[in-house]
Amino acid sequence: MARALLIVDVQNDFTEGGALGVTEGAALAERISAFLGRHAEEYDLIVGSRDWHHGDDDNGGHFAGPEGPDFVDTWPVHCVAGTPGAEYHPELDTEPIDVDVFKGQGTPDYSAFQARTESGVPLPEILTEHRVHSVDIVGIATDHCVRASALDARAAGIDVAVYEDLVAGVDDERSARALDDIRAAGGHVDRSDMDEGLANPGGAQL
Repeated sequence: MARALLIVDVQNDFTEGGALGVTEGAALAERISAFLGRHAEEYDLIVGSRDWHHGDDDNGGHFAGPEGPDFVDTWPVHCVAGTPGAEYHPELDTEPIDVDVFKGQGTPDYSAFQARTESGVPLPEILTEHRVHSVDIVGIATDHCVRASALDARAAGIDVAVYEDLVAGVDDERSARALDDIRAAGGHVDRSDMDEGLANPGGAQL
């Protein structure tokens, strides 16, 4: 049985200067990289997920129309496939990532468990192939894609730990509720060992 790390959506559009930047997202990318430097070898599989939206439609209502976004179900245009905004943040060390998966390709996906590899293999199939029984989750955003990914992992019977100091959210209150939802589903909310010598990544203060 294997242990995996899931790095959720640490992309340019979800960090400072991006279409949906979270507070101190660049610092979070750096912090996750430092965590990888300490712990990458402890994981049997490291997966990076990315939003990868169509640029010529509303992706199933995910992109807001003329009425503008509500920042709950509809959003400004972001993470369009092949654009700089959809790329990993440059402070994220992508070298340890074994598998890249892409979500939201025409649909309003949030969970990495809805994502697929470039060749079309779904993430759940990859985890089953590698006999993954536990997943640690870091990334963006606590109250949206991190929450959805953690809950889907629990629904699949996978042990889940979310590192609260290695995630950042859009909204503080919703992020706190998201972590409560993960706990209620049987997941764990822990802290990494990265507190010493590194800046707090900001985002939701939990």
